[in-house]
Amino acid sequence: MSGGVDSSVAAWLLANQDFDLSAVYMRNWDTRDESGTDTGCEWEKDWEDVQRVCKKLGIPCQMIDLSQEYWNKVFEPSLQVWESGATPNPDVWCNREIKFGSLLERLPTSSIGNTWFATGHYARKLWVIGNGLPRPQLLRGRDPTKDQSYYLSSISESGLRQALFPIGHLRKPEVRALARKYGLPTSDRPESMGICFVGEKSRFNRFLSSYIPPKPGPIIDQTTGKAIGEHSGLWNFTIGENARIPGMHTKMFVSRKDTMSNSIFVVPGTNHSMLYCNALHVPVFNWIWKDSPHPELNLGRSFRAQAMHRYRMRSVPCTVHRDRDTGHIKIEFDEGEKAVSPGQAAVLYDDEWCLGCGIIERTS
Repeated sequence: MSGGVDSSVAAWLLANQDFDLSAVYMRNWDTRDESGTDTGCEWEKDWEDVQRVCKKLGIPCQMIDLSQEYWNKVFEPSLQVWESGATPNPDVWCNREIKFGSLLERLPTSSIGNTWFATGHYARKLWVIGNGLPRPQLLRGRDPTKDQSYYLSSISESGLRQALFPIGHLRKPEVRALARKYGLPTSDRPESMGICFVGEKSRFNRFLSSYIPPKPGPIIDQTTGKAIGEHSGLWNFTIGENARIPGMHTKMFVSRKDTMSNSIFVVPGTNHSMLYCNALHVPVFNWIWKDSPHPELNLGRSFRAQAMHRYRMRSVPCTVHRDRDTGHIKIEFDEGEKAVSPGQAAVLYDDEWCLGCGIIERTS
């Protein structure tokens, strides 16, 4: 339980079924690392809300501190990616390394192996027969505006086997309505936004600058080759965003980042052709069914799928290829895709079924 309305309603739904239920709050970020004090920490408010909901539902709860694991497995690797000029997605790796990794390892397990792990994600699970055995499929959530299968795309099949997604069949307004109907203390709590250790995006650059030293370089107009400004670090910019260069009469948008020359390239306008790419390349693709990549790939052929390269985008049709020599995956879009950022997760779907993901190395 996170302290938000989604996990609160998930707990309520399970509390009204035949489960021996208990709750766990996962503390990932230790504010003492920044401020030297716990006063005013956001995690304290979250933990209080978890306890209030659990008291109403009559279920026990505990807090597990995973801040050290989060630092080592998610935050430090993300810093390295940002510093390299790419744009990581810590929330994707948090689900794999922490929530469905370190946390599961810390939870008590039943001697007869019937322990389930439920979360408030907007996703669904379906059991099917694969290779003669029952296997779990990760499916999109019913609410297309809240579907979180993208964030869950890196978890292992063993983690998915244990997972329950009680609100995956609901839409967000329905979840809110249930919380209000049954008087849950978090029913009107605002939705949290941003990365857990940063919070709102407006604080993001200032936060990173306390961990990554400045590395100034030129901002170059890609259409003319002329330097028109200076940046303080590649990590301060994302492909496709407004570069906000002082003194320019036309808004300039980031089209490329060159780590070798420490340069940021920009183009005028939001729909310039240089903001688009036709394909992306993934060196290592993590199939949720690790032993069962798409059968067409095993035959040396491509296959049709849908892809997402950032959260909350509409998935787009594509053709997936695998290089015979390197095993790298190439995802070729039917139409040019705008603002694809190396470092982000590329997620593949077969209709509703999420197949897995990999980190985008480059675009073409």
